[in-house]
Amino acid sequence: MGELIAHPPNDQATAIARHREDVAVGDEIVRHRLSSRVIHWAVAVGFTLCLFTGLPIWSPVMGWMAAFFGGLTVCAWLHRWSGLFFVLSSAVMFFQWAKEMVLRGREKEWLGPKLIEYLKFSGEDPTVGKYNGGQKLLFWLAEIGAVALLLSGLVLWFPLSVPVPVREVAIVLHDLAFIAFTAMIIGHIYLGTAAEPGTFGAMTHGTVKRRWAQLHHPAWVKEVDVGKRK
Repeated sequence: MGELIAHPPNDQATAIARHREDVAVGDEIVRHRLSSRVIHWAVAVGFTLCLFTGLPIWSPVMGWMAAFFGGLTVCAWLHRWSGLFFVLSSAVMFFQWAKEMVLRGREKEWLGPKLIEYLKFSGEDPTVGKYNGGQKLLFWLAEIGAVALLLSGLVLWFPLSVPVPVREVAIVLHDLAFIAFTAMIIGHIYLGTAAEPGTFGAMTHGTVKRRWAQLHHPAWVKEVDVGKRK
């Protein structure tokens, strides 16, 4: 855990990270430029607002949470508009990262046993580039989840505009999508902090240590060093 807090980022590296990425600076590598980090956190903030304003509406057991937002009426209003913010942020994230998130070659193995192997921390793959198959899979699941939440959410926003069966399906879909998305986010937070120390800095100041990159994304380090990633 020490690597998360004990090594302040290189000033030159963080300056470069405002506009560029995939650049080596001393013992650090710029992983995400500022625009990438902003959109990542926009999605995170949008979903968090949706989650905590939606829970009091979802179940009376969670009704006490509404007091933090000024009551259920405010929760309902804020939930709808934070939902739109979340979906728009997810759309921007899609267009920013979709090309890099295509599963290629052996990365398709992450759809099966490879994911279990990774979660068991049974070894690192020397062929892993900037993103491993699991990260790419998470990206696509998150985008599919965002679409499911949008479509079902619009039905619930205007319930009288659709037939009752459609409304009932939308309720179930919205519940399942938010539960699955929440589980993914919890796993994402765990893997980005406690499970893999040194990861969190990629989404705060934009850089990671070279030794971290060589351990988790060795093929990406080689690409950066030979200048293949511009």
